Amino acid sequence: MIKSIKYFEEECIKKFEKLVDDFMKEPTKIAEYVLGVTDELHKLGLEMIKESLESMDQMLQESPIRKKNWVVEAHDTKQLTTSLGDVQFAKTLFKNRETGKSEYLLDKIIGLEPKERMTEDAEAKLLEEAVQTSYRRGGEAASLTTDVTKQTVKNKIHELKFPKNAEKPKIKKVVDYLYIDADEDHVSLQFREHKGDLIRNDNNQKNNCLITKLIYVYEGTEREAPKSHRYRLVNPYYFCGVNTGEENHRFWDEVYEYLDSHYDLSKVKKIYANSDGGAWIMAGIKRIEGAIHVLDGFHLETYLTKLTSHMKDTKDDAKQELRDCIRSQTKADFIKLVDRLEEYPNAGLERMEKAREYILCNWSAAKRRLKHKDGVKGSSTEGHVSHVLSSRMSSRPLGWSVIGATNMARLRAYYYNGGDMLELVRFQEKEIPKAAGAEEYNLLSSAQIISSERDRHGELGKYTETISHSISLQSKKKMYFNSHIWGL
Repeated sequence: MIKSIKYFEEECIKKFEKLVDDFMKEPTKIAEYVLGVTDELHKLGLEMIKESLESMDQMLQESPIRKKNWVVEAHDTKQLTTSLGDVQFAKTLFKNRETGKSEYLLDKIIGLEPKERMTEDAEAKLLEEAVQTSYRRGGEAASLTTDVTKQTVKNKIHELKFPKNAEKPKIKKVVDYLYIDADEDHVSLQFREHKGDLIRNDNNQKNNCLITKLIYVYEGTEREAPKSHRYRLVNPYYFCGVNTGEENHRFWDEVYEYLDSHYDLSKVKKIYANSDGGAWIMAGIKRIEGAIHVLDGFHLETYLTKLTSHMKDTKDDAKQELRDCIRSQTKADFIKLVDRLEEYPNAGLERMEKAREYILCNWSAAKRRLKHKDGVKGSSTEGHVSHVLSSRMSSRPLGWSVIGATNMARLRAYYYNGGDMLELVRFQEKEIPKAAGAEEYNLLSSAQIISSERDRHGELGKYTETISHSISLQSKKKMYFNSHIWGL
């Protein structure tokens, strides 16, 4: 900290005094005052980080523990991108006496991969922005002074691995009802496995559509405020992905594992699954024991409109008659009613037949939706698909790769589940095995600490002659850092 303190005394104080003086002369320029103070604090922060890194490297050079296995090979400089800005510092390349392998031991101690140029905090900032806006803006947000390239952001997204479901609670919740809503978004691909592999059909359309899936579970709904007309989900948890075949089964199994680990399912009266009845959803619902399908209200109304759009002024009455029929009558009654509607002029028979077939295939689920009994709630799948997936992945003209779309969908779920981006970055790290004996940390002896203090007395000139009651920061640093050196 010596250099940083000197920098503060020799550089910062003068500048702070000038900033205060200028502000007192012209109080209306508070913005300039705030920006000036921020800039100086920013420079001081970078100076502190640089000094800390170089101090650690110097301790490595002087360490007798290090000298047993590693020799100095070369001195170098490194530029490291942090969320505060770029830090350029001196570091040392060491060679192992036995293996001949060369390493920057400081990089190893602070957890940087050999070619890594970005700290965890910068990468977390990158992900926080990229999950909401774009790769370009993610690169701009990573550091206050440096823009990370879009390609780097893309690479970081593509390499992401995600932890499994949230930490399991010690006590499972007891609720009467649980709800599972499922739907999908359609995103555009640039390619599937490599550029140029998209096939065009007879209509010259590319097979560039990829389905991204959204499932979210929750305990019900509540008003946003006591008098509000808006509702929100109670304790929602999101799952997103691009899954087919066996992967779709595992996707739904992940949903069940979450429910089983967080809720006492033996005491849940009903589990309702709201959806449009898609094949991948129905296959998954079967894997959730006790789940009951309820047709999504948006899709039900869409197909009722298809059955009545030609009725002009009486279409609302016809739609209500269809609802009443589905709610309390039989499939045969419904078929007769649709046959009668088809007799009206300008009826689109093909359109109506598809709508009739859709409702008949989801007859029981449609009845549950319209009866609205036993805890059935209105669904919000379309709105959530738009909010969670479409707003980032398909509402604008974007082109994805399969891995990019998959990981972005999963990152969106992680984000909406309140995941910590810094924890996600740290999850990516590979555990570095300790060297034999690393667990036996050889801390500095009291004699070494006293000797170090006496040496530093001449350097700073203001420390007491004894350390009977406390240990200086410098000595503490040596104690802490010494244990890390043993891990090499």
